[in-house]
Amino acid sequence: MTNSFNDTFLKAARGEQTEHVPVWYMRQAGRSQPEYRAIKEKYSLFEITHQPELCAYVTRLPVEQYNNDAAILYKDIMSPLPAIGVDVEIKSGIGPVISNPIRSKADVEKLGEIHPEEDVPYVLDTIKLLTQEQLTVPLIGFAGAPFTLASYMIEGGPSKNYNKTKSFMYAEPEAWFALMDKLGEMTITYVKSQVKAGAKAIQIFDSWVGALNVEDYRYFIKPVMNRIFSALKEENVPLIMFGVGASHLALEWHDLPLDVVGLDWRLPIQEARAKGITKTVQGNLDPAILLAPWEVIEEKAKAILDQGMAQPGYIFNLGHGVFPEVNPDTLKKLTAFIHEYSASKLSK
Repeated sequence: MTNSFNDTFLKAARGEQTEHVPVWYMRQAGRSQPEYRAIKEKYSLFEITHQPELCAYVTRLPVEQYNNDAAILYKDIMSPLPAIGVDVEIKSGIGPVISNPIRSKADVEKLGEIHPEEDVPYVLDTIKLLTQEQLTVPLIGFAGAPFTLASYMIEGGPSKNYNKTKSFMYAEPEAWFALMDKLGEMTITYVKSQVKAGAKAIQIFDSWVGALNVEDYRYFIKPVMNRIFSALKEENVPLIMFGVGASHLALEWHDLPLDVVGLDWRLPIQEARAKGITKTVQGNLDPAILLAPWEVIEEKAKAILDQGMAQPGYIFNLGHGVFPEVNPDTLKKLTAFIHEYSASKLSK
């Protein structure tokens, strides 16, 4: 690493005081960037991720354009699934589509194990390329959490209500927990390989776990999440948890052996603190606000920053991901505002 390495994000993740609030954006790599759209005209997501030089370019582009304090590896939560026998294709306008969905315990038992160096070497090569040669900010690796992965594997694709997933969970608990075990082990192995390759932090996306109530989360999901984070703690990198529409689970996440609780826009930071969340928090501007006039964006961002800076341990992010209609110049301007405003406040 060069002497100019920016570790502000890592300090905040550990709950330390920083000179400014660090910022990165979920889905910052791609989608709204014209350079990425030009690449997507030639290659699919999976094709991009299989080319380390190209994938590294897409990953570092928002850091170079917006001056963000962290990069997140460009890939999809589906990336490790083919290695264990899941036939998945990411279809434009639809999302992941799985042609061999899980329907029984026998289907679960057919699933294999992941061997990252053999199965996803391109992911590890991209990480090495970024962390050894290109980035001056931390690289965040990531993985999908077992519930969210299972929801795609059981539904066969995206779902609005997860009826098949929940019914499988309730009706076939033995098969369900066997699936959680398989996905839990895959996640641990996959994530550890990312850290070994050079990732400086890890975010676990349980995007759709908000579909469950607290009682079901504690019984059906929390044990495997505890096992995952307990195993990853050994890697000594910050661990982040995030889900959408899951404010009712924030305290459950806080109880896990992780470092950062990600919040979507539904739960204000001051309310999360009042509930007893003392760990670092990350969030939580509603991404839809990025289409509003700048005055509105600034006002909303300032209010979130004021709440976040009330105590050390805060990382600015969106409450979910950047979407294609967002102007990259808006993200650049927002990043500059976050840095300048927070630095002026924290220096007092």
